Amino acid sequence: MNVKRNLTMLCDYYELTMGNGYFKCGLGDRIVYFDVFYRDNPDNGGYAIAAGLEQIIEYIEDLHFTEEDIEFLRSKNCFCEEFLDYLRAFKFTGDIWAIPEGTVVFPGEPLMTVKAPAIEAQFIETYILMMINHQSLIATKASRLTRAAKGRAISEFGSRRAQGADAAMLGARAAYIGGVGSTACTIVDRDHGVPSTGTMAHSWVQMFDTEYDAFKTYCEIYPNNATLLVDTFNVLESGVPNAIKAFNEVLVPKGIKKCAVRIDSGDVTYLTKKVRKMLDEAGFPECKIVISNSLDEYIIRELIRQGAEVDAFGVGERLITAKSDPVFGGVYKVCAIEDENGNIIPKIKISENVGKITTPHFKKLYRLRDRETGKAEADLLCVYDEEVDDTQPIELFDPQHTWKRKTLTNFKAELLQKKIYEDGKLVYKLPTIHEIRRHCEEEIEGMWDEVRRFNNPHNYYVDLSQKLWDIKHDMIAEHRKIK
Repeated sequence: MNVKRNLTMLCDYYELTMGNGYFKCGLGDRIVYFDVFYRDNPDNGGYAIAAGLEQIIEYIEDLHFTEEDIEFLRSKNCFCEEFLDYLRAFKFTGDIWAIPEGTVVFPGEPLMTVKAPAIEAQFIETYILMMINHQSLIATKASRLTRAAKGRAISEFGSRRAQGADAAMLGARAAYIGGVGSTACTIVDRDHGVPSTGTMAHSWVQMFDTEYDAFKTYCEIYPNNATLLVDTFNVLESGVPNAIKAFNEVLVPKGIKKCAVRIDSGDVTYLTKKVRKMLDEAGFPECKIVISNSLDEYIIRELIRQGAEVDAFGVGERLITAKSDPVFGGVYKVCAIEDENGNIIPKIKISENVGKITTPHFKKLYRLRDRETGKAEADLLCVYDEEVDDTQPIELFDPQHTWKRKTLTNFKAELLQKKIYEDGKLVYKLPTIHEIRRHCEEEIEGMWDEVRRFNNPHNYYVDLSQKLWDIKHDMIAEHRKIK
């Protein structure tokens, strides 16, 4: 039975203690603005893929405290009764802007902005970060794998190596957004519409008296989806010959040409070249060769470079766990508050570590694309009340090295963030998973090759408007003066 979980209490304890503190000192209703952003691209890559918004919406739509939750919090002897009463009617009443799932994003950009009363905005921090950090990480890894495969199909095979059920399911969802074509996880097909697929295990082959009997039986049961695992004993001496025999005896009489063999071990380049030759000579040029076994984007790229005869890849642990760089590093930082008169007051976090200095204020994010090529040239962060006029030239400058400047002329400016919630009401129409995937494909195509390469990618610029740059550096200077 599919039991719906109430995840309201899936939060950091300090979100509740701060909420209680805000409530007691009269700051609970103060309107605040938080940005969600990350600092570095996974795997030292040139970009990331935004994902996880749909699950955040599901969470906010069901946000409520039960009496059991209230009683548990009372048992902690930490929260005043008035605050517990407040939680009984708790719901999100603020505004949210977010970059749609499947969009290419870069460090320092607000993937999401939350404007809400302080208690509400603080409380949803953990779940927002959990969803964005996990799914953006896996979607980004999947995008890298897909590009390495150069048009060959990839299936996500990682459920059994994932860190728990949710990681398996939402990881497979994110992998599909990033470009993977299918998943081995059946529930993800049912719940998210990601096509499920599968072949056989070595145990199937071992259950029969002979490898040939295992293959023949499988072809008889699944004649239209016969993918045979040929490396249980010996790929070239028994696996492929027995597969060919089974194909000839079961599929050929039915006029079925669709079939495949899968290799899960050994020297893939050598084996697939030999297997391709054997299949072709036996009259099965359309038989696909699928490989698996601890693959990542670098191994896939190298196999293709070596001329391996591979039609599809099954990628497991190194995708579902993003093993090479398993932390996305998104953070949730206050960037502004409103005073009693509704004026927006920018806030900044200063650090000795330059990379941890935040960009203050309620902001807009534009992507500037060349009108002729359609390629993204730069992103521009502005103060909320600024507009970019793309009928006029615009001068951009590097926020760190301000003498580096570039003027764009024939460009189109598009706002990246979309309004998701307004006064606590959902105003965003959720796209289907397939629409998100197509959007991701278009986004990747809209980036220059230099940004997409694996090694030493071009540093895509996320620039600040002059107004925003001035505000940030005036605040830094003021802090130093006070210090």
